[in-house]
Amino acid sequence: MRTIGQHRDDLAALLAPVLAGLGAASWRIDDLAVDGRAGHGHRVLAAPVAAPVPLPPFDNSQMDGFAVRVADAGQDVRVVAPIPAGVVPAPLSAGTAAPIMTGARIPDGADAVFPVESTSPGSFPAALDLGHVTVPSDLAPGTFVRGTGSDLALGASIAPTGAPITPALLGALASAGVSTVQVRRPLRVLVVSTGSELQGADTAAATIGDANGIALQAALAEVGASSRRVRVPDDVEAFVSELDDVGDWADLVLTTGGISAGAYEVVRQALEPRGLAVTPVAMQPGGPQAFGSVVLAGRPVPVVSFPGNPVSALVSFEVFLRPLLAPLVGLPADRPELHLPAASAAQSPGGKHQVRRGRVDDGAVHFVGGPSSHLLAHYAAATHLVHVPVGVDAVEPGDVLTVWSLR
Repeated sequence: MRTIGQHRDDLAALLAPVLAGLGAASWRIDDLAVDGRAGHGHRVLAAPVAAPVPLPPFDNSQMDGFAVRVADAGQDVRVVAPIPAGVVPAPLSAGTAAPIMTGARIPDGADAVFPVESTSPGSFPAALDLGHVTVPSDLAPGTFVRGTGSDLALGASIAPTGAPITPALLGALASAGVSTVQVRRPLRVLVVSTGSELQGADTAAATIGDANGIALQAALAEVGASSRRVRVPDDVEAFVSELDDVGDWADLVLTTGGISAGAYEVVRQALEPRGLAVTPVAMQPGGPQAFGSVVLAGRPVPVVSFPGNPVSALVSFEVFLRPLLAPLVGLPADRPELHLPAASAAQSPGGKHQVRRGRVDDGAVHFVGGPSSHLLAHYAAATHLVHVPVGVDAVEPGDVLTVWSLR
């Protein structure tokens, strides 16, 4: 039976050409600012951006005060016309001081600013009525002056290829006058839930709701992927027809169910002859797995197949797909990891890597629910995934386990 690492490596090789070949589109930063995916690190740059101007683009005042020459330090100087932000001021003559507002351009000839609080009025606009001010004797060149290029030099990198588009990056782009950027296209995933029973939860009928489809769509959205969701019955012809209708849209097909040893395993029956490799992994839950490049609608498409039980599907996503997709949008490949003592005992199949659900309280990890793969409500109540490695068949209180944070 395959290990988790072997299966993840095979999925990485399967998806590498697709992930490397995602296209790009030109976006206005105004549109990115209100796009739901940007600002959450779910869109990234497809090309580097260099500063077309230095930031700041000119020397400006760090505070409300008086622009002066340090050569006039300790002297009483005449107050000239004030300098509001947004204007190009006249040069400052020796023996004068110009009232200057925060962010306003430093006039030629001035090399320092002292705060308005140092004057007797203590603030503007009252200090505008002063005829003369005394320049502090200890004033040094550059005091309270934000120098040209002190944030970014002309031509310096604002952000490299692959940088997440965050509010701060959008602000830096706007400051530099960059109006459009190249943005990587999100991965497009067709999520296919299989099972004739997926017709809605009904206590009077043998039907249930499609937990896998919506849960995996949400998990894909967390890593910036775009998805569509379909449900198909346990009918090979209907299943193949649905997949062949995918056309050129999907970069990846992700299926759930239909790959075990039952009589109605539609994914296995339909796609194994087309090249899907059904390869059980030594993991609980999530043992049944399959993958391969399958010709759909006349073109090869990567297909990844998870088990049909909902906890199995979500755990499979966390273990196998999320580490491959998260870096596409600048997120860490790995969930935040802790090593904590178990609060209680548990059993595990010694030949498999068990992934349990848990919560962390008082420095210990508490198991939430049992190991069964249908306990989705327990998964929803958990905040962590708890790993019991291969070779361990019993966990005792105090045993240290690896824990992934889901929050």
